[in-house]
Amino acid sequence: MQASADFVPPTRIDDQPELGEIKINHTVVASIVRLAALQIKGVAAVGGGLVDGISELFSKRESDARGVKVVEDETDAYAIELRIAVIYGSEIGRTAYDVQMAVRRQVIAMTGKNVNRVDVIIEGVRLPSEVNRPEQADEAWPDAPATD
Repeated sequence: MQASADFVPPTRIDDQPELGEIKINHTVVASIVRLAALQIKGVAAVGGGLVDGISELFSKRESDARGVKVVEDETDAYAIELRIAVIYGSEIGRTAYDVQMAVRRQVIAMTGKNVNRVDVIIEGVRLPSEVNRPEQADEAWPDAPATD
């Protein structure tokens, strides 16, 4: 089977205009950023704390108010600003670098779009006992009986 000289395969899955457009909401990208950052050792939290989370429920603030701001430039690439708190004793520079790399890698992998920059702003330091991660919450009640 001979391929036509005019045929150029799409470079990305979403480069197929005959099928329609695929758009990724910036809140989805912000969720990817948050989850990628929280996987990094030394990250205590992304964005604000409990007060910001509660106020967001009532005021319907945008995702950048919770510590992640996503901007798309004219080349269709993302510029991301991320605010985190680190765990006391963590090497701040190394933790921030690991966050930058993980966020960039995960956003590219999941969206197919380039990431030009990931700015990490350290907003606080927390003691390990103050870090409340979901996987720790499950371990807090190891002997609790299951109820249906």
